[in-house]
Amino acid sequence: MRKVRIPCSAAPLLLGTGSVKLIEWRLNTIRTLWQSSSAATTFSDSHRDRLDDLCVIDDRDLLLPSRNSETGLHVLDLIGSGSLEPNRSMYNAMLKRCTQFGKLREGRLVHSHILNSKLRDDLVIRNSVLFMYARCGSLEEARRVFDEMPSKDMVTWTSMITGYSQNECAQHALALFPQMLQFGSRPNEFTLSSLVKSCGFISSYKDGQKIHACCLKYGFHSNVFVGSSIVDMYARCGYLSEARLSFDKLENKNEVSWNALITGYARKGELEDALALFIRMQREGYKPTEFTYSSLICASSSIGSLEQGKWLHALTIKWGKKLTGYVGNTLLHMYAKSGSIQDARKVFNRLLKIDVVSFNSMLIGYAQHGFGKEAVQQFEEMLRIGIEPNDITFLSVLTACSRAGLLDEGKNYFGLMKKYNVEPKISHYVTIVDLFGRAGLLYQAKSFIEEMPIEPTAAIWGALLGASRMYKNMEIGVYAAEQIFEIEPSYSGTHILLANMYASAGRWKDVAKVRKVMKDSGLKKEPACSWVEIQNSVHVFVANDFANPQNEKVLKMWEKLNHEIKAIGYVPDTSHVLLCVDQQEKEVSIQYHSEKLALAFALLNTSPGSTIRIMKNIRVCGDCHSAIKYVSSLVKREIIVRDTNRFHHFRDGSCSCGDYW
Repeated sequence: MRKVRIPCSAAPLLLGTGSVKLIEWRLNTIRTLWQSSSAATTFSDSHRDRLDDLCVIDDRDLLLPSRNSETGLHVLDLIGSGSLEPNRSMYNAMLKRCTQFGKLREGRLVHSHILNSKLRDDLVIRNSVLFMYARCGSLEEARRVFDEMPSKDMVTWTSMITGYSQNECAQHALALFPQMLQFGSRPNEFTLSSLVKSCGFISSYKDGQKIHACCLKYGFHSNVFVGSSIVDMYARCGYLSEARLSFDKLENKNEVSWNALITGYARKGELEDALALFIRMQREGYKPTEFTYSSLICASSSIGSLEQGKWLHALTIKWGKKLTGYVGNTLLHMYAKSGSIQDARKVFNRLLKIDVVSFNSMLIGYAQHGFGKEAVQQFEEMLRIGIEPNDITFLSVLTACSRAGLLDEGKNYFGLMKKYNVEPKISHYVTIVDLFGRAGLLYQAKSFIEEMPIEPTAAIWGALLGASRMYKNMEIGVYAAEQIFEIEPSYSGTHILLANMYASAGRWKDVAKVRKVMKDSGLKKEPACSWVEIQNSVHVFVANDFANPQNEKVLKMWEKLNHEIKAIGYVPDTSHVLLCVDQQEKEVSIQYHSEKLALAFALLNTSPGSTIRIMKNIRVCGDCHSAIKYVSSLVKREIIVRDTNRFHHFRDGSCSCGDYW
C-alpha cells in the first residue's frame, strides 16, 4: 500500500495503485516522530500546524462509506468539511472506480456531488459520468446526462453509442451515428467497432454494409478490433463469403477474428469448414480460447456427431483448462444431444462450478432421453443446494415428467413456478397439455386448455391432437385439428396427424379429403430420412431408396433380421400405413423404412457389441419402434435412435421410453 502525504487544503489527491483505503489522519503520531528526530528542530510551529491537516491516501478506499453524512462517501465528507478541495483528477478517479466495479449507487452519489461543484460543466467530468452510467447498465441516466450536455466531443458520442451497443440496444446505437456525423465529430475505432457489433446483434446486413463503408472511409477497416467486428457481423448475418473475404484482408489477426469466423461456420452447421479453420488457426500460431472450443462443440452437437465431439473433448483436455463456463456446459449438452447421457453426467460431475445453466443442460438431457425419475432427482438436488430455477429449468423438468408419465410430479412442479416468480409461457402450457394427454386424460387436457389465462396456440392444440391420435379418440382429435386449422391452416403436420387418425379408423374417404386439401394448398409432408455416423462418415437413408453402394447387402441383412424377429414375436404394425390396400401390401410398404435400412447398414459396418446410434428427421413410427426392440434382443446390442421428439434407448427387447412416447 503506497501512502502519499499531501496538504489537504492544497486540493490535489494523489492515489496509490493498490486497493484503496482513504484515511484521515490527525497525525499526532507523525508529529511525535518528527519531534523525536533531529530533523524536527528545523520545523517551525507553522510547519507543525500544517502537518495536522495532512491526509494519508490509499486509492482502494475512494468509495469508503460515510459513517454519518448525507453525502454517503467519506471522501465527499472531507470535501464538504473543507479538508479537501475537489478537482478533476479526484472526481475522475472516483468515477473510474465506480465504473470498474459496477458501483452504480456510489456513482450517483459522486455525480450528485459534482452537480453542486464548480466542475459541473466540465466536459471531461461529464464524459466520465456518462461512461459510468452506460457501463453500469443505467442507460436512461446515461442518456439524460448526454442530452443535457451543452457541448459534446468524440468521446461523448462514442461513450453513448458503446453503452447502447454493450447493453443490447443496437437500434439506438445506430440511430445516434448519423447525428454524430452531423454534429461534426469524427468516429474512432471504438465508435465503429461498437456500431458494427450492433449490426451483427440485430443481423442487419444492410446497416452492416453501410458501417463497413464508413470503416473504409475513415481508414479503420484494417484495425484488428474493427476488422474482427466486421467478420463477426457478416458471419452473424449469415454471409459467410463476405466474412471470409473480410477475414482474409485483415493484415493483423488475433484470436477474436479467428473465433468470429470459426463461430460463423459453426453456427451455420458447417462443421467441416469450422474444423479446417480451427486447424489452420493453430498452425499459424494462434491459441484457441474457450469460445473456440464451445463453438465447435455446439456445432458437433447440432448434427449429433458424437465422434467429432469426443475428439474436441480430447483437445480440451490437452488444452489443460479446467471444465468451467462455456466449455463445460457445451460439452455436457453435446454428449446429451449426441445420445450419450452417461458421458453427459460424467462431465456434469467434473464441472469446477455448477450453475443454473449446468443444471438446465443436464435436465434437458434427461428429458430428451426420457429419464423422468433422474430429472426429478436432479431438480430436487438443485433446489436443495439453493440454485434458483428459471423458466428453462421448469420447462425441462416438466417435459421430462410428461415423457415419463410422471403426472403428479409434473402438476406439482407447474404449481411450484409461482413460488419462484416464474411466469408460465406457451411452452410450459404445452407440456402440461402433453402431460395430461400422454396419461390418457384427454378431457382433462381439453378443460385445461379452455381454462388457460392466455390464448391457446397451434402448438397447444397440436399436443392434444397428438394425444388423441395415440389413444384413437376421434372426437377430441377432430376438434383439436379444427382449432389448429383456424390458427395455422398452412401447417402440414396437422393434416398428416388427422389423416393418420382417419387411416387408423379405416375412414379412407376422410383420408382422401385431407390429402386433397394438402394437394390443393401445396402442402407437402417432409420426406423421412435416417442417418448413421461410422468412422467420421455420415450415411443417409430414405424409405425405399436403394442407392447405397452396399444396397444388396443391406437388403439381405434386413430381410434376415425381419424373418428372425418374426420368429420371436414381432408382428408388423400396419396401422401406420395411409394406403387403402390389402394387409400383405401394407406389410411390404413398412419393411423398408429409413431407420430399418440404417440399422441394417450399421450392423454390417460396426463391431459386434458396440452401440449403434441412428438419427431421424421425423418421429419414429410405431412399427419401426417395435421392430428395433426385437432386433436389440436378437443381436444383444444397445441401439439408440434420436428422432425429433426424444432419444430411444433399445436394449434387451425393451425401450427406455417404456413404449410411452
